Amino acid sequence: MEQIQTPHGVPLKKQIARALFKQKVRALLLIAPLLIFILITFVIPITDMLLRSVDNSIVSDTLPQTTAVLETWDASTGELPDEAAFAALYHDLKQAIEQKNHTKLGTRLNYESSGMSSLFRKVGKDVSKMQAGISYKEQFIAADKLWGNLKTWTLLKVYSPKYTNGYFLAAIDMKKTADGAEMLPASERIYLNLFARTLFMSLVITGLCLVLGYPIAWLLANLPMRTSNLLMILVLLPFWTSLLVRTSAWKVLLQQQGVINDILVWLGVVSNTGRLELINNQFGTLVAMTHILLPFMILPLYSVMRTIPPAYMRAAKSLGATDWTAFWRVYFPQTIAGIGAGAILTFILAIGYYITPELVGGTQGTFISNRIAYHISSSLNWGLAAALGTILLTLVLVLYWVYDKIVGIDKVKLG
Repeated sequence: MEQIQTPHGVPLKKQIARALFKQKVRALLLIAPLLIFILITFVIPITDMLLRSVDNSIVSDTLPQTTAVLETWDASTGELPDEAAFAALYHDLKQAIEQKNHTKLGTRLNYESSGMSSLFRKVGKDVSKMQAGISYKEQFIAADKLWGNLKTWTLLKVYSPKYTNGYFLAAIDMKKTADGAEMLPASERIYLNLFARTLFMSLVITGLCLVLGYPIAWLLANLPMRTSNLLMILVLLPFWTSLLVRTSAWKVLLQQQGVINDILVWLGVVSNTGRLELINNQFGTLVAMTHILLPFMILPLYSVMRTIPPAYMRAAKSLGATDWTAFWRVYFPQTIAGIGAGAILTFILAIGYYITPELVGGTQGTFISNRIAYHISSSLNWGLAAALGTILLTLVLVLYWVYDKIVGIDKVKLG
């Protein structure tokens, strides 16, 4: 069969393929800056977070000979390792001290057991005084009694692998031991409660934004365009104000000597000595975050409601439906897409919020994000922070999947 050719003698099929390839390359070049931006600001940090949450190479890299000897040591016997383990520890620490890595190792192990940081900080002086030909085991125990503690060596053995699930266990109030994972005492469990509080309060904030935002969006969608645009400015006004300023304003309003309590005292609702505690608790976080996130609910709702023809409601009423029946059977189902978009936006923003709960939440209104920030900036336990962040990310993805199964993500529209 004779191939169709262009006027230049090139087969038409080849010419079309070449044109399509150029078109794809052009499209790729157009989106390349966005792809690079996403790769640098999202994919690489997420990957690094996932690796940090399981990385434990500092123990085996700093104490390679010691961890090799401890592989054959059985902690369940209740006896300390033999002389070979202490000799290996001496040689490993001697090299680590020269490279100044022993303090980093102490910091890592101190996350699992307090006292390890100071033990490894002073080990530099202890190792420099040790002499060959004398039992290293006796010299280490004489230098610090912790080297004669079975718990210290068990800790080294448990955390000798390059990868560990210890950070994830700590993130769910468990600890890694020689016998397996164990729950922490009830008085030391904080993270599961924080996750539950974060999830609960995020759902409540999303619900409050929906209850408050739905009638506002309906009003904006049904008013004349000129009036609607003027009122929309009031909705968008928070976006033009600093988040720190808005949160600080709520501190002024809600504190016991603040504006709201002063008005309640003036009205006689409460006494001057019985002022309400409206801040540094969950109530303060709910009020401030609902105010801040409300526009993220209103805008998707408004964009969907604006497209609903008013004739639908009039037709339902002309056929005998009451106002409530017309709204519930005709109008409301058409706003599901806006509700879904607003709920997703509000919930995802709420569950990862940091500044507002930190400023107005006190001890009872903070979120898991505040604890993550603490480990990154204060305790420097980046592994635990990465594990907490990974769990939070997984939780959001699971809830997103559940939402897709119940509502259907294809129904979500932003207008």
